[in-house]
Amino acid sequence: MRKNEGRTIGLYTKVSPEEKEVIDQKMALLDTSNLRGYLRKMAVDGYIVHLDMECVKELVRLFRSISSNVNQITRRCNETRNLYAQDVEDLRQGYDRVWHEVYALIRKFEDL
Repeated sequence: MRKNEGRTIGLYTKVSPEEKEVIDQKMALLDTSNLRGYLRKMAVDGYIVHLDMECVKELVRLFRSISSNVNQITRRCNETRNLYAQDVEDLRQGYDRVWHEVYALIRKFEDL
């Protein structure tokens, strides 16, 4: 144990092979391999929340794409004073994808 860690009391316990398998499965769900940290967190707090941020990453990607499209359309409108129907349709589809991802994210939060 590290001196500066502040943890000086050792706790030791034994588990059955079946219990160890369950612990390993739960750790795999959290994508962690630190058994000590996992057991300490579970003993102190009783639960660990693991957030899947893939939906948020997808939202950010979609927002960047839409922002880029809006900037290109704005530039073209300022230069030519024309707005094309295809540009508007592309933006509408982008917004539809964003809202689809937002609703998926909300559903995930509701399941927590």
